[in-house]
Amino acid sequence: MAQLPKERLRVGFVGTGFIAQFHLKSLVGVRNIDVIGVYSRSNEKREHFVKLAEELGLGACRNHDSLESLFGDPTLDAIWILSPNYTRLDVMRTLHAEVKAGRSKVFAVACEKPLARTVAEAREMLQLAEDAGLNHGYLENQVFATPVIRGKEIIWRRAASTTGRPYLARAAEEHSGPHEAWFWQGDKQGGGVLSDMMCHSLEVARHLLTAPGAVRGSLKVKSVNGTVANLKWTRPQYADDLARRFGSGVDYRNHPSEDFARGVVALEDEAGNELMIEATTSWAYVGAGLRIQLELLGPEYAMEFNSLGSGLKIFMSRAVQGSEGEDLVEKQNAEQGLMPVLEDEAGVYGYTDENRHMTECFRKGETPLETFHDGLAVVEMMMGLYKSAETGETVRFPAPELEHYVPPVARR
Repeated sequence: MAQLPKERLRVGFVGTGFIAQFHLKSLVGVRNIDVIGVYSRSNEKREHFVKLAEELGLGACRNHDSLESLFGDPTLDAIWILSPNYTRLDVMRTLHAEVKAGRSKVFAVACEKPLARTVAEAREMLQLAEDAGLNHGYLENQVFATPVIRGKEIIWRRAASTTGRPYLARAAEEHSGPHEAWFWQGDKQGGGVLSDMMCHSLEVARHLLTAPGAVRGSLKVKSVNGTVANLKWTRPQYADDLARRFGSGVDYRNHPSEDFARGVVALEDEAGNELMIEATTSWAYVGAGLRIQLELLGPEYAMEFNSLGSGLKIFMSRAVQGSEGEDLVEKQNAEQGLMPVLEDEAGVYGYTDENRHMTECFRKGETPLETFHDGLAVVEMMMGLYKSAETGETVRFPAPELEHYVPPVARR
């Protein structure tokens, strides 16, 4: 059993892709943490990750060629699971087996959103973590986004305290499409844009509606109603473009996943008050780049945030030539014109504060704000929305029939 608090938390990463590198870069703003190991299926990517970790001054990171090797490092304290959705349950099963057999000293685990592809998978992730005695954190960055932290604090302290609690949260996230092939494959990802992005919107909205200090789960889901659509990527020229970019495994002429989703969630607070979440997500948005919009409304107040409404903007004329990149904003769609610039994406999007929070909770043996219980609750809402979209009917909660439900686009 680890002696807590630990002076520094020594962590290992499972995964070396886009989101893993985003997390790694955010750790520059986190104290008391060292990245000492990494595993992914690609040795080339592992070597690049190790070099980046060393360049960022995050510790002497070791390249491991198996999960067992990484988990077996006797100096390792915690694991960040950042690998693709379809691998996460197997990673968790291996970690559980190694800890239970006494071959691993790991005592904490954090997992990127969504926790799993189905309710059954999410529940097993939770059960495995708790059976192994692991402290667990659900990595939902938008809950820790700086505008969310500051906005929620002001609303609940100044407005809700005098005129009543907020009752409606709106959350939207959209961009022009994911980075990797597996995101576009329903069976591997677990769905389409609803699974990929509405997990953010649902949880940040639920968080904004939850009173500060209230027990997690104090808001009860009463019903969900969802709609999904294919707006852009099933059009022949765009389906062919995906095939050229990602190969024959991404076949949007015959096996598309939704690129638009809408969800309405009805909840109830401890006093029986009715609350609502409205969420929309899209892979069919063409603007400057990733756009996150949040609103929180109450009896006499409103809060708004738009991630592209940045204070810093840069204009570049047609004469400015350059290769494609994402140096101004994530999912950047242009290199010319008037562009918003996010000076600190990791901070604004919440990755820095998220990882700071998880590090301190794990180091001190405290329960994080977001745990696998919350990850499971998000998956339950998403599966309800998928079923509602499939049947055309509102899904009432509790809904035990969702336990083994698989969205149509994931039924390969």
